[in-house]
Amino acid sequence: MIPESFKQDLLNRVDIVEVIERYVQLRKGGANLLACCPFHSEKSPSFTVSPSKQFYHCFGCGAHGNAISFLMEYQGLGYVDAVKALAESAGMKLPDYEGGPKKVAASPDLYEVLDRASQFFRDQLKQSPGAIDYLKRRGLTGKIAARFGIGYAPAGWRNLESVFPDYTAAVLRETGLVIEAEGGKRYDRFRDRVMFPILDQRARVIGFGGRVLGDGEPKYLNSPETPLFEKGRELYGMVQARLSVRSSGRVVVVEGYMDVVALAQHGVEYAVATLGTATTPVHVQKLFRQVDEVVFCFDGDAAGRKAAWHALEVALPVLSDNKTVKFLFLPVEDDPDTYIRAHGRETFEQMVVEARPLSEFLLSELRRRVDLDTLEGRSRLIAEAKPLVSRVAAPALQLQLMKALAELAGVTSDEAMRLAGIAGPPIAPRQAASQDRPRVSSEERRGRGSGRVQIPERPVQARSERRPIQSHELWLAKRLLVAPGVADRVPLDFVDSDTLESRAVRALIAFAVESAESNFDALVFERFRDTEFEILFNQLRSELLVLGLNPEQAEGDVLEALPRLERDWIRRQIDRVQRDTASGAISPDEARERLQELTRHRAELDRRPETPPT
Repeated sequence: MIPESFKQDLLNRVDIVEVIERYVQLRKGGANLLACCPFHSEKSPSFTVSPSKQFYHCFGCGAHGNAISFLMEYQGLGYVDAVKALAESAGMKLPDYEGGPKKVAASPDLYEVLDRASQFFRDQLKQSPGAIDYLKRRGLTGKIAARFGIGYAPAGWRNLESVFPDYTAAVLRETGLVIEAEGGKRYDRFRDRVMFPILDQRARVIGFGGRVLGDGEPKYLNSPETPLFEKGRELYGMVQARLSVRSSGRVVVVEGYMDVVALAQHGVEYAVATLGTATTPVHVQKLFRQVDEVVFCFDGDAAGRKAAWHALEVALPVLSDNKTVKFLFLPVEDDPDTYIRAHGRETFEQMVVEARPLSEFLLSELRRRVDLDTLEGRSRLIAEAKPLVSRVAAPALQLQLMKALAELAGVTSDEAMRLAGIAGPPIAPRQAASQDRPRVSSEERRGRGSGRVQIPERPVQARSERRPIQSHELWLAKRLLVAPGVADRVPLDFVDSDTLESRAVRALIAFAVESAESNFDALVFERFRDTEFEILFNQLRSELLVLGLNPEQAEGDVLEALPRLERDWIRRQIDRVQRDTASGAISPDEARERLQELTRHRAELDRRPETPPT
């Protein structure tokens, strides 16, 4: 891994405004800078750059990140390449590091090797009547084959030796073009297959998919994971589909290379495919940066519905209320290739328009699992829905789902949300900073309340219409992002529950204590990239861009909240001791001693001055 210290130094040295202005014209918009988003088509600017936070966020497509992320998305660079490019622009040299680019640099350029192999396969297609006949029978023309760079790997064990005379070169194994068996014997990975080159965002070949001509197995064979190719991050046909995706406003995700090519042959040019692997959150995030509507197209059989359910599960945490996920199920006997050839473009596109929204698919699947005519079935409905709905990142959609589930289960929305463990959607980003502050009762100010940092209990309707509840962990995380210098005043014990939000705050506190305060927001993005906390922190950042919370106010809020956080911690400890006593985990004497200690602690806390020292 690239050393954290180097990434911190790099992000402290560069200015995200200068980086983005090389490619995008920015204009002043209050404390931030605005532009039309470079990652999706729009007429009104929703792309915001924060000079103080060194962070960008698009309220239209959800694209967000720091200077490294911008280069990755805008130029289609891999992570290491983006860091290297940014370092070079700042006059810094990427250090040697374990697992770094040494191995790749020691070999000939991997992109060049893969490009030469791709050209070889295209040349071989012209000389293979059998492969040409196969493509014609599938309804493909030479024009569409050329557009996708389709080729042919001939039968035989070492055909690539004619392209790469040094057949023993390490680079052939590193790119996945050859397989090295026991004893060092080598042979071509792809033999007697129609070849589909896989391109990165800069249209460079990074791998291949091969479709067998006959009935052999496996039907599809993909390149292995390599320094350039990671299946869970790439989508086949994205380069060819990009313009059509943006102009149509949607993308169709199918399962196979031939499906993508066949749809394009018939004029549906906004289709992409996963690369022999299940849909991943990275796939969905990439697509949402390009377009607002993603339609997953699967076969209507059991395997197709299983794949669709998995796609639904991974999409839930990356949803937003201005993005749409739909599901299209074809007849059991069809796939996109056979269906569009039989029924034509117009019929297929009508099915795309009428595809089932995620909410409808989710609710129908849950209803299918239970018997709603029984009390047990209606109870189970909420239990089955709980782990799914709790992961929905779109607050308005989450609320609508809970209302629908409540109606099906025969309970009120308040009861359904309580049973599912959902307090309510997070504070809307447009609300003012004063609305973001948890309300504190007069009892809590005097130190005699429960001490929970949250909005007091109100009827559900009033909460949803006026001011939704947010957890004290989210409230605290926002302020630590703005004022990391106060993190060392917050004991980790105060956020000791085992939830994603609590774990995120503990990780944020630990990182803030060990990091420099300058450029902290950009550093947080880098530190928690590809972790379980990435989506949560990104959501909070987008809210902070419009919340207008300044460091002085954030620090004051945290210091003022510390006594309430401490009282809440004492209450949880007392509850824990009582549970442990009831279960026999601790003896009555131990429990009595511990409760006396906690009671003394609370009494001491009540005697402290109300305003903490600054």
